[in-house]
Amino acid sequence: MNPVSIFPVPGIPEIVNGASLATLILEGVERLGMSLEPGDVVVVTQKVVSKAEGRVRALDDVVPSPRAIEIGNRIGFDPRHVEVILSESVRIVREAPRVLITETRHGFVCANAGVDRSNTGGRELVVLLPERPDESARRLRDSLRERSGVAPGVVISDSFGRPWREGQVNVAIGAAGVAALRDYRGQRDPAGYELQGTELSVVDELASAAELVMGKLDRVPVALVRGASVAGDDTVRQLLRDPATDLFR
Repeated sequence: MNPVSIFPVPGIPEIVNGASLATLILEGVERLGMSLEPGDVVVVTQKVVSKAEGRVRALDDVVPSPRAIEIGNRIGFDPRHVEVILSESVRIVREAPRVLITETRHGFVCANAGVDRSNTGGRELVVLLPERPDESARRLRDSLRERSGVAPGVVISDSFGRPWREGQVNVAIGAAGVAALRDYRGQRDPAGYELQGTELSVVDELASAAELVMGKLDRVPVALVRGASVAGDDTVRQLLRDPATDLFR
């Protein structure tokens, strides 16, 4: 068992559409007095990826539909925000005061389709999830390899709530160059019991661990994880549970 180290990557500025995240990340790693090494994993928040890809909308430009107005009035939510949430969703799973649980076009079930008004760079702006997060992770990995000669694993993280437990945790919504799941099914524990259903979500563990050095208000959107043996070629899409076996829908 090797120790795992997690480093906050400093000095990442406010991200604008078209920004080179790879360049900014490598400059931040250099400020740490480090350079990328094989086996490293770069965890980057969804917010900066979305901003670099132009996934930002001004609420002043949104005209809410009658349905969005009806839902907004019912749950006490800005109808313009509701309209953007609906545009990013395939269905509403549940509603409550000031929150909609929806299934996004990616297949994620989460609050407000991931459409966020915090840390957006403006009071009347919302940031949407990347359109194809796994592809975003792959492109960032390729850019890091082109600029540094090293292809680290890349995980794009976002904060999700959980059934039956208070508090949010960071999970992976996109990944490249890492294993998504570690499957222990069929292996035996020290007492000889054969494991039946143990699959650990490696990418979610990486995202959650990295949040410990990022913080929600500290403006540290990138972390470098070193020492984790998690190389692979999986995607987060592989984590989406088949509705036929989903007991929580």
